[in-house]
Amino acid sequence: MTVERPTWMLAEFTAGLDYDRLPGDVRRQLGDFFLDYLRVASMGARAPWSGWARDFVATHGGTGEAYVLFSPERIDPVSAAFLNCTFAGGIDSDDTHVGAMGHAGCIAFSAALAVGQQIGAPGKDVITAVAAGYEAMIRIALSVQPSHFARGFQSTATCGGFAAATAAAHLLFKGEDRPRRIAETLGLAASRSAGLAQFYRSGSTVKRIHAAWAAEAGVGAALLARSGFSGPTDILEGSEGFARAYADEVDFTPLADGLGSTYRLCEVMVKAHSCSARVQAAAEGALSLCQDLGIGPADIARVLIGIPAVIEGRLTHPDPVDVQAAQMSLPFTVALACARAAEAGPGFSLTVEDYQGGLADAAITELSGRVSCEVEEEMNALTTADSVPARLTLTLASGEEHSIYVAAPKGSATRPFTHADHVARFEAELRRRIPAENCARLIAWAEDFASVEDVNEIGHALGGGPNA
Repeated sequence: MTVERPTWMLAEFTAGLDYDRLPGDVRRQLGDFFLDYLRVASMGARAPWSGWARDFVATHGGTGEAYVLFSPERIDPVSAAFLNCTFAGGIDSDDTHVGAMGHAGCIAFSAALAVGQQIGAPGKDVITAVAAGYEAMIRIALSVQPSHFARGFQSTATCGGFAAATAAAHLLFKGEDRPRRIAETLGLAASRSAGLAQFYRSGSTVKRIHAAWAAEAGVGAALLARSGFSGPTDILEGSEGFARAYADEVDFTPLADGLGSTYRLCEVMVKAHSCSARVQAAAEGALSLCQDLGIGPADIARVLIGIPAVIEGRLTHPDPVDVQAAQMSLPFTVALACARAAEAGPGFSLTVEDYQGGLADAAITELSGRVSCEVEEEMNALTTADSVPARLTLTLASGEEHSIYVAAPKGSATRPFTHADHVARFEAELRRRIPAENCARLIAWAEDFASVEDVNEIGHALGGGPNA
């Protein structure tokens, strides 16, 4: 399929998108994603790198009307997008599109809320901008994957700027020239696309701010466009544009296919655990097997995991060098799940703190070294844009073998969390921060964004209200 002018096609779609055009199931999905965004951001705000980001913004940020999440403080929208996205995108618990290999939600929500609060936008406009951001990032990333990933780029950082730019531009620009202004904003954002995947190999904390950099770049691009700057309106397909620079193989069919009628955001996975989306199924399988058998690491001689080829390499290192690398390691995650299975009740989730503790636990690190990963053609065939399956076989010290197959993990599009699940997970975390009545208001707004007259109400309920 030949796609003519994909940048302009995307700009026209997002320019014409409004709340009334969003199908009811998409609105409901976005409401659940909003609750999950706040849940994850609340957890992430306690992480040490969130403190580093606060210090950075305090030194380099400006004044404005955008709220810092969980605080009465207001700052400029570029800094707010960066800081809030560090909270939401830094702990690897945020929602993910598996095929796009990136995290759109933390970026789109952070950007849309920051700009929406700066201009006093109503909730229905902000959630529509979020939808536009999800669609833009996912569809662009699908057009360059997996070649983009194979070349060493992490699409949350490189393609995430398109999510933020689209969401911000959707809010800032109105009128007949709206498509052109959005396209120019995409062109500006593309020149700031960056995000290398060396952290998979060498460790570091840079991935903690990959999403935040994208949110910052996209919001900044929209504000620059409003000030008069412009980017190329053929930036995706141009002979020296994004696709040619960032991928060896490009196909814009996923960008155009179903645009305006099918929402790729409905394929997004909400994570059960703070680790790579592609290892969630294996973690679930390990927890289930070890619980059923009543065993732990000392009982296991070795583990064999059947995987698709997309996992091999960056996600199969058994000896991670730091916490970030551990969260990206399939062998370590499975070993950690085996160790935690005995205490894993309903709603259990592997957290960053679990990974930190696991790296200091000899039983877990030793078991990680006894985990083997083998590419299976069947796993390749069963991998979808929604989720990655896993087949685990545990060989016990006694010689017994026990196997489990997980086609798709909990939270994926084919096994989604229910609205009640999202509410329960949200309340379990947010009631640690804000009063029950504030939680109830946020849940009600998530169920009907049209009832939010001004998204500053959301910032107020999260941290600016007298009882928050």
